[in-house]
Amino acid sequence: ETKASVGFKAGVKDYKLTYYTPDYETKDTDILAAFRVTPQPGVPPEEAGAAVAAESSTGTWTTVWTDGLTSLDRYKGRCYGIEP
Repeated sequence: ETKASVGFKAGVKDYKLTYYTPDYETKDTDILAAFRVTPQPGVPPEEAGAAVAAESSTGTWTTVWTDGLTSLDRYKGRCYGIEP
């Protein structure tokens, strides 16, 4: 029996760890967008907003081998403002 070797470990990760940046200051070169989001019960607004930022840009629910090929900090979306 042959087993395939995997060079990365897949797993679900919290979006807010990377895409929620409440202290972010916008730049003149940023593209700004506003979204109306209603989180599912039990999901914090920060996580829901970060998920929108991630899925609208460079994010995915799993780790993929291409993560190291681009500058995440340059191209990722950011959730930096949440209003009730």
